[in-house]
Amino acid sequence: MQVQTHLFGTIEIDPDTVITFPAGLTGFEKSLRYKLVHEAGEGEPVSFTLQSIDDPAVAFQIVDPTAIGFQYELELSESELATLKVEKSEDVAVMLLLFKQESNSRQIGANVRAPLLINVKTRLGLQKVIGNVQPRITVSNLSSQVG
Repeated sequence: MQVQTHLFGTIEIDPDTVITFPAGLTGFEKSLRYKLVHEAGEGEPVSFTLQSIDDPAVAFQIVDPTAIGFQYELELSESELATLKVEKSEDVAVMLLLFKQESNSRQIGANVRAPLLINVKTRLGLQKVIGNVQPRITVSNLSSQVG
């Protein structure tokens, strides 16, 4: 299927690669289907774009928390396990939403209080809001790598 996006123009998406967030994301509850994309280049990407298929204007930059030196030890509820259809814990990827600190700043923050959990086998995801971590981490050494 073809999807028109704000960042990448028209892209071809294999329906089998769509990630579904049954409850949406906080503030974007109507955008349920997403595609994980990144610009082609050398090496492993530092960040990815989580592009909404339901609303082409909605896209988020996300990063693996270990790429910025942050580790999670999360306990999922029975409801969360059922939503993700988890069989093995290693099937669940944890990602963080990135944001600019201020519109004129080159500093990037990561929302560590609401990580995204994605079952890479079932392609189901959820946003887990947690309250016992610092509100954000500032990443300032990526300015030359993030456009």
